[in-house]
Amino acid sequence: MELIVLLNALVTRLLFVLHSVIGVWRVTAVKKDSKYWLLALLNLLLCLETGLTLKFKQGRGYKWFSPAIFLYLICTVPSLWLLEIHHGTQHCGNEPEAVQVNVSNQDFNQSRDGTHGSEGIIQTAKVFVNQLSTICETVWTLALHQTFLLLLVVGRWLLPIGVEITRDQLSQLLLMFVGTAADTLEFASETLDIAEVRNNYTLVNAILAVWTWSMLQFPLDLAVQHIGCKPTASTRRIPSLLLCRYSAELWNIGVSLFIQDGPFFIVRSILMGHFRIFNQMLVFFTAKNILVVTLQLYRLAVITLDFRATILQKSRKGEVSCCPCEPYEAHTHAVADQDNEMKEFVAFPQKKETQAPSKD
Repeated sequence: MELIVLLNALVTRLLFVLHSVIGVWRVTAVKKDSKYWLLALLNLLLCLETGLTLKFKQGRGYKWFSPAIFLYLICTVPSLWLLEIHHGTQHCGNEPEAVQVNVSNQDFNQSRDGTHGSEGIIQTAKVFVNQLSTICETVWTLALHQTFLLLLVVGRWLLPIGVEITRDQLSQLLLMFVGTAADTLEFASETLDIAEVRNNYTLVNAILAVWTWSMLQFPLDLAVQHIGCKPTASTRRIPSLLLCRYSAELWNIGVSLFIQDGPFFIVRSILMGHFRIFNQMLVFFTAKNILVVTLQLYRLAVITLDFRATILQKSRKGEVSCCPCEPYEAHTHAVADQDNEMKEFVAFPQKKETQAPSKD
């Protein structure tokens, strides 16, 4: 096993565990009940997954799915739910001092009195942790949301990739995740900040449920990978041909319609239509969701019409499309032909030089 692969696999999962434990600590501090430390036991699943991945996959990732990201969601989302439901019991002022850690030099000097070496460092750390506890709850919750989404993107970047996904595909996936993370953070933070929503327990749970549903797209890599299909009788059917030929595009459309923009639009429409809640940002993002859903439906129509035209064209020529991956195989053969032509082009001057003396 390569050392860099081992380090990436271990360090990334340690970051996941650390962030999850911080979330559990905040829940325990807010609820003032030590039984919530039991949520930290969920990290045992991540430890088990780490051992299995190192043993059977040599630390590398799986095809189409990332168990580490999925288990990180399981470990962290319950803490964020509890913090959001408990939200509002500790209010923050609008002053900048409300989000600052009030740690003075006098506190550190007092902590060092009578202590030296490691004892002084431990005492200083205790003072710092105590000062962190004084930060108001709303700032902690937002910070955990932000770092959670950042770790999902950075962690997916650091996790070793498998042989089924290329670095080019990984870079495309990370760019998608950055935009997705920004949208989900905006949906959770901006919508829950509305006073009428925050005072309605049912709405809070509904919004958190939709937010959790939208997070399920992060462990999946289908947005950049095409499904490989064998030329069997079942793959000759039109739906199978369409699915396998445009699997990545159809997955992106499905995610937008059923996991992200579609549910977000429904929730915001209910807030404005049924609960009569209006503000500038809510109207703007509702319009944005409408635009994205419309463009995705337009994209789906374009793909369907293009596929239909291709099938009709082949049927008129008497060709039978036996494999959905035909375009990608054709592309592979084209690349191979180009390589052969390039080799012949490079070898041509050498042949000409070797033939020249024989003519004389």
